[in-house]
Amino acid sequence: MLKSSKGVMLILILVLSLTVFVGCGQRSDKQVVSEDSTSQIKSGGNVVVVVPQDPDYLDPHLAAAAGTQEMMFNVFEGLVKPDNQGHIHPAVASDYTVSEDGLVYTFTLRKGIKFHNGNLVTVDDVKYSLERLMGVETGEPLAASFTVIDNIETPDQQTVVITLKEFDASFLANLTVAILPEDNADHNLNPIGTGPFKFIEYVPEQRVVIEKFADYWKEGVPYVDKVEFRIIPDNEAALLSFKSGAIDIYPRIANERLEELGSEFHYVQGMQNMVQLMTMNIAHKPFDDIRVRRAINYAIDVDEIIEAVAFGLGTKLGSNMSPVMPQYYQEGLESTYNLNIERAKELLTEAGYEDGFKTVISVPANYQFHVDTAQVIASQLQKVGIDVDIELVEWGVWLDRIYRGRDYEMTIIGFTGKLDPHKILGRFTSDYDANFLNYNNSEYDELIKQATKTVDLEQRAELYRRAQQILTEDAAAVYIMDPNFAVAMKQNIQGYIIYPLDVLDMSTIYFTE
Repeated sequence: MLKSSKGVMLILILVLSLTVFVGCGQRSDKQVVSEDSTSQIKSGGNVVVVVPQDPDYLDPHLAAAAGTQEMMFNVFEGLVKPDNQGHIHPAVASDYTVSEDGLVYTFTLRKGIKFHNGNLVTVDDVKYSLERLMGVETGEPLAASFTVIDNIETPDQQTVVITLKEFDASFLANLTVAILPEDNADHNLNPIGTGPFKFIEYVPEQRVVIEKFADYWKEGVPYVDKVEFRIIPDNEAALLSFKSGAIDIYPRIANERLEELGSEFHYVQGMQNMVQLMTMNIAHKPFDDIRVRRAINYAIDVDEIIEAVAFGLGTKLGSNMSPVMPQYYQEGLESTYNLNIERAKELLTEAGYEDGFKTVISVPANYQFHVDTAQVIASQLQKVGIDVDIELVEWGVWLDRIYRGRDYEMTIIGFTGKLDPHKILGRFTSDYDANFLNYNNSEYDELIKQATKTVDLEQRAELYRRAQQILTEDAAAVYIMDPNFAVAMKQNIQGYIIYPLDVLDMSTIYFTE
């Protein structure tokens, strides 16, 4: 049973307020078997799921790619984990308490919980995992959010006490990070977790295979025996494999292809808490000039992109947050830069680019959705004299050169949803390691800093709403849409659940009789 003081209840409210409209989004063009219709569930079987890219790291503390996290969600668990409504529940821990001042978190380990190698999870494993993220041994933290920890104590074999240096409203959501075995020599080559599936095999450019963990702590799941994530970067090849029967589940199938599916397939669909955006490298000319960035925003017709690329199945955005986060979402920003060609030209002239300029949009080739978006944007920007070349880059190159190396002019990507608004808006702070936009605004930094230390729910929400306004005013990026998420599958496969996160949860999938 979850225990909490009055203080922690307020912290929990901050997280649980992230409830999204997943229930109304899980629609299907065919009858979906109710989750209560267990008489029709057939345990066992193997499932093949198509994914567009290789994992970047199998070590969950190093992985940055959303595609990796989607797959490995099935392998790793933290002290707590999210459900499909964005609520947080105990996982490796069975329960926890938080002190009134929000500085001391006390976790009780779940009795009998095992790693995939058969060893029991110990408090030493938990301490090791958190200290690894803190960078205790190396001096280099793997996650800056864990430097808020002052110390970790293990007073007995079932209890872990975490004391923070200062209040951090995001800390509970951070503890969804994976708990790893201390004695594992290489987490990247031999990933071991506590999730419903254990890692079996990774063949680069071919597949990632996971298998049902018989000793999983939660009874009754998973239903299937094995899942293969088959890596097919080409969307047409993936669709052909799916329609031929070689693939069982196709996540993120293009909305316009859903009508091609026959009666042997069905799908679920809903908002996904993603922000598709076109970023500009603000450290490079001409994007260091706010007038240029605003001109680009005025020149881009987001409504046209949604119709042309998402076939109308997307929600227009104006800043780096989706309306599926209603507690924190700032309404009205989506109309700030409605199409205005004349204003765009005026701003370019003021900035000294009355004849326009040439630039490059570098797009990950394995995401056709972003490639299509780039093509529409290139056509739109021509109307104000901006000549755009589209560079298609492999996913690994995008991660290395653009995301980590910040070597680009413009790019299009999707920022994935998180459990806590800090994870969504903190990407734009000047000290964020992966701020590949090179955005820098001291007022914005201060707002985000204040929000992490604010206990009052409405005050915190107001700080995040103001932060969104600043991003829009500064034209930090071109915010496009939260595209609908569609998952197609064979008719005899049921149980797929959409999350407000990048998650491909295979534990609820089952075959029907």
